[in-house]
Amino acid sequence: MTAEAIETGPRTGSDTSADTADGRPLRIALLTYKGNPFCGGQGVYVRHLGRELARLGHSVEVIGAQPYPVLDEGVPLTELPSLDLYRQPDPFRTPKRGEYRDWIDAAEVATMWTGGFPEPLTFSLRARRHLAARRGQFDVIHDNQTLGYGLLADLGAPLVTTIHHPITVDRQLELDAAGSRRRRASVRRWYAFTRMQKRVARRLPSVLTVSGSSKQEIVDHLGVRQDRIHVVHIGADTDLWSPDPSVAEVPGRIVTTSSADVPLKGLVHLVEALAKLRTENPQAHLVVVGKRAEDGPVAQAIERYGLQDAVRFVKGISDAELVDLVRSAEIACVPSLYEGFSLPAAEAMATGTPLVATTGGAIPEVAGPDGETCLAVRPADAGALAAALARLLGDPELRSRLGAAGRARVLARFTWKQAAIGTAELYRQAIAARAATTQPGGRR
Repeated sequence: MTAEAIETGPRTGSDTSADTADGRPLRIALLTYKGNPFCGGQGVYVRHLGRELARLGHSVEVIGAQPYPVLDEGVPLTELPSLDLYRQPDPFRTPKRGEYRDWIDAAEVATMWTGGFPEPLTFSLRARRHLAARRGQFDVIHDNQTLGYGLLADLGAPLVTTIHHPITVDRQLELDAAGSRRRRASVRRWYAFTRMQKRVARRLPSVLTVSGSSKQEIVDHLGVRQDRIHVVHIGADTDLWSPDPSVAEVPGRIVTTSSADVPLKGLVHLVEALAKLRTENPQAHLVVVGKRAEDGPVAQAIERYGLQDAVRFVKGISDAELVDLVRSAEIACVPSLYEGFSLPAAEAMATGTPLVATTGGAIPEVAGPDGETCLAVRPADAGALAAALARLLGDPELRSRLGAAGRARVLARFTWKQAAIGTAELYRQAIAARAATTQPGGRR
């Protein structure tokens, strides 16, 4: 369903959001400015949270821009298209004259031309206009980390915003990794939108985040008051991500999920660790779920250590193929310098695949204690990473014990049903808070 079709359709209903505080099903607008189902956590979050909210009996409508999320049955998508300036195979393209629809499109292109990233701002402006045309149709609006100025308007329903982690963390890590003044200037231009996100975050009445670590980062980096931030852990689809003894383990296989040259993901350190590991275990090899970078630190490390035949990248595979890939590994690895939660860790653990992970950000909250549910190492320490991988590859009994304990931890703490129940409770709190500050006529 397109946004244009909805905007020209009938406007029904009235602003009755306060009436849902009694436990009746909610009408939820779930906003996502990008929902790539194969890269990054935003598309995964929207898909699984939306499905579980619908299973609880709520009415969920996802409103999103390209790349559009993949959604499960019962959760409709309303397309709110951008100009899709970063699409493949022509990223950073210049649109044709006929593609421009309004001043928001012009602002999107102008920001890209100056080296910035416009999508959080421009999506928020389109969402504000769209929601204004549908006032009264939703009980709550849930924004998935857009944090754009447009969402500070009165949207006709209370706003709950998920911040997985402050993007200022990514910005700092990329600045630290930049090798030249020119590269640092480029990083600053690209991440200029984080100034907007900081200003918006401080004015939000209700922030949802996915870990205690992220909560503290939001306080420290964005200046949001602690009493406005609520932690609801996310998790794995434990029906899909489950053990299957019929899938044969491939000796020496290590699997990780990573964007090749995002410093935060720590892939270059895992490549270095693999080079160390193969001096004693030549069977060891790495499968990376993500796009191969043709140049950059990871590609250079693979070439420097002669690992062209020992590192394979896969992308665009189905959910079932991805799960079987993780099941086939002797070890799953999360080498990140920082994570706001780490879905790959939870998903790998849910399959019973033993995990080696760093202690960056919220990863210990997910992976659990070293030696009990995973092997934990310091971030950016290739030597420690190599030692942990070698220990686990050489000890089948330890692999079996950690794999079983890891799945038990996920089942107890990190499922999407639990996430949906906690999120719905926050929706009701936001609805009640708005009702308490609303005048008798139903308007502020």
